[in-house]
Amino acid sequence: MKKREFLAGAAAFGASAPLLAKTAAMPESSATTPLVTLSGAILHHNRGPVDPALDQLFHKQRVRFDTGYAFDFGMLTRMPAQTIRPRLEYDARRHTLRGPRLTDVLAHTGAPANAQTQVLLRAIDGYVVATTLGQLRDYQFLLATHLDGKPLALGGLGPLWAVYDPAEIPALASKPLKEQFTLCPWGIYHIQINPVL
Repeated sequence: MKKREFLAGAAAFGASAPLLAKTAAMPESSATTPLVTLSGAILHHNRGPVDPALDQLFHKQRVRFDTGYAFDFGMLTRMPAQTIRPRLEYDARRHTLRGPRLTDVLAHTGAPANAQTQVLLRAIDGYVVATTLGQLRDYQFLLATHLDGKPLALGGLGPLWAVYDPAEIPALASKPLKEQFTLCPWGIYHIQINPVL
């Protein structure tokens, strides 16, 4: 993956993160600062539409939705976690990454189970990966919350990173290290689910 320049002002992400809409049916609606929002073809919702005045990151990257499902750090860390130890492209060293399976996060929102379901992973710098639910399953993507036992930091590779271990994927294992992580956006903040037409 090419080095990506961080958005100017990305440090203000926490201040511009969308607030959860209050929903009596969803106990998670009282959660703290959301880190990632899913929208599109999902059955469960806990927040309302993008506010073009206050949801500046969504607005500037032309992300629109009427309802979504937002996860905060606590919601994600309460989900069953998996651990991988890939050799990362940034320093060529092995690191421990931990977090829930990305497919489990999608399933929590009632996303379609069809392997051809399109999934768009959007990072805070505008990097977008288009993949499918089937590929997320095959590659065993994590939505990593921790690196080497510490929460992923904004300004580093976090606060969330959609990542896999390329050594476990035959189609990627023999590629140069810099080409093994092209489907792994760090700083992920939005996931769009498009149904199979």
